Amino acid sequence: MNTLSFSTHFATREEANKEWVVVDAAAEPIVGRLASKVAKILRGKYKPCFTPNQDCGDNVIIINASKIEFSGNKWADKEYITFSGYPGGQHRVTAEKQAKKSYGYERILRHAVKGMLPKGRLGDKILGNLYIFDGAEHDKQAQSPKTIDINALK
Repeated sequence: MNTLSFSTHFATREEANKEWVVVDAAAEPIVGRLASKVAKILRGKYKPCFTPNQDCGDNVIIINASKIEFSGNKWADKEYITFSGYPGGQHRVTAEKQAKKSYGYERILRHAVKGMLPKGRLGDKILGNLYIFDGAEHDKQAQSPKTIDINALK
């Protein structure tokens, strides 16, 4: 029996076929469901060449981020906590107030996706492949991204 034929192939960064993908947040407005599917696309789990320790996922552009929704009463109950590093420097902001701030919807989505990615250098690198826009327009036309239906993914 030839045991070499049973060896697992791990894809390298050069072998990864990274594409640009546009996801419409209005198609799946619930933040958690959208973030979990986007995290899988960013990680590359929908690709046959998935390797856990490599960045082999696609670059994702999210449009219509201002149309996201939370289930339940999370707009009033969910809090985002920041800490300045000084005593008494912890600040809490509800999701409703966060959304009203500049880049608020982008921060909400980025926070949700970041929690679903691996922690450390790999997660930070993968999160750099995420681009979020509040409206229907984006400035990444030069990459000729393809639009996908997020509801068709599991």
